[in-house]
Amino acid sequence: MRSLVALSLAVGLGTMAVAYAASPTAPSNEAPFLAENQAAMDKMMKGMNIKPSGDVDRDFAAMMIPHHQGAVDMAQAELRHGHNKQLRRIAQQIIAEQPQEIAAMRQALGQALPSPVSSLNHSADVSTLSQRPAPMPMMNMQQRP
Repeated sequence: MRSLVALSLAVGLGTMAVAYAASPTAPSNEAPFLAENQAAMDKMMKGMNIKPSGDVDRDFAAMMIPHHQGAVDMAQAELRHGHNKQLRRIAQQIIAEQPQEIAAMRQALGQALPSPVSSLNHSADVSTLSQRPAPMPMMNMQQRP
C-alpha cells in the first residue's frame, strides 16, 4: 500500500513538474532541476512499463525497481538544487534506503546485484550522499525490537 501511494505521488508530482516546466511563470533558475526531474520521471515510467509475466512477484519487482531508482534520481536532483534542510534530509534518506530496497527485491528474485559504485550518479555531491541522516519515524515503517 505504501508503495502504491508513493507511486501515485510520484506520477502526480511528475505531471505537475511537466506542467510547471512548460509554464511561462516557471523561474528560469529552476530549469535545471525541472529538467533533471523530468528525465528521472521519463526513465522511471519507461522502466515501469512492463509486459506482465504471469508471476505477480516478478512483475511487482520489475515495476518497483525502476520506481525506487526514480526516487533516488529525483532525490539527487533535490540535493543538487534544493535548499530546504528537512527536504534535503529526506532526499538523503531516500538515497540511503531505496538502493537497499532495490537490492532486496533483486535478491528475493535471485537476480544478480549490480556493483554499488555503478549505481551512484557520479554528478551528485558525494559528500552529501555519504552523510546518513537520522531515521525519520514517518518514513521508516520497520518494527524495532
